[in-house]
Amino acid sequence: MTSTQKDQHGARSQRSQEADKPHRRKGEKTYSCDECGKDFTRGGDLKRHQLIHSGVKPYSCDLCGKSFTRAESLKTHQFLHSRFKPYSCELCGKSFTRAGHLKTHQLIHSGIKLYTCDLCGKSFTLAVGLQRHRLIHSRFKPYSCDECGKYFTRGGDLKRHQLIHSGVRPYSCDLCEKSFTQAGSLKTHQLIHSGFKPYSCELCGKSFTRAGGLKKHQLIHSRFKPYSCDLCGKPFTRAGDLKKHQLIHSGVKPYSCDLGGKSFTQAGDLKKTPTHPQWS
Repeated sequence: MTSTQKDQHGARSQRSQEADKPHRRKGEKTYSCDECGKDFTRGGDLKRHQLIHSGVKPYSCDLCGKSFTRAESLKTHQFLHSRFKPYSCELCGKSFTRAGHLKTHQLIHSGIKLYTCDLCGKSFTLAVGLQRHRLIHSRFKPYSCDECGKYFTRGGDLKRHQLIHSGVRPYSCDLCEKSFTQAGSLKTHQLIHSGFKPYSCELCGKSFTRAGGLKKHQLIHSRFKPYSCDLCGKPFTRAGDLKKHQLIHSGVKPYSCDLGGKSFTQAGDLKKTPTHPQWS
């Protein structure tokens, strides 16, 4: 075999070997994480992902101390402290620090709720909303308050609750001077003064300022009571009503009348008593 023939044969052999290799099509994921099995199209993306499993977070926020695995994540987080929100919703005017958060918010106005809870029928616009909601039914509450012992399903709910014990209420209503621990609570309260109640019940005509209020009300008509007391078996339509009821069995009465010394399990019962100076 001549030199030229050998070269041609070698070239054909190399092409044959390349043909036997699996072709990587555009967008095909070829890099897999050994820890969780997640696939990536580029090796660099896999390396960045693996930092999550390493637990190393070298980038920390100077204002709140929160740490991140990547510098880009820290920069995105710092927008929260800057209060610079360049992305605004055209329908309600709510502003956001990131375009992705605006897109997620806009799903609320669409009215589309594809994710439904199998236990109570409540629907959500996002899958993550349904996942968080399911924790309520699981009754798994790993977060507890050091002050009062109250348990929560999420760490964020515990943090919001702890503001109550701090006594700090920086958000005040201009109309009635009522103060709140969170800005969102103030906005919700201000709807009461506006008198605007766009959500009406088709069965009884009762109107509400928020869609959530209407949904809670509609449970009364459905007579669906998924929350039951473990001690006496009394059923309730809402988890909050069950919690209030359970205070009766606990014997705890934290609300006392300054005039007569009588104690109550709920603040509402204290206000109702005719011996209270505010109602005499």
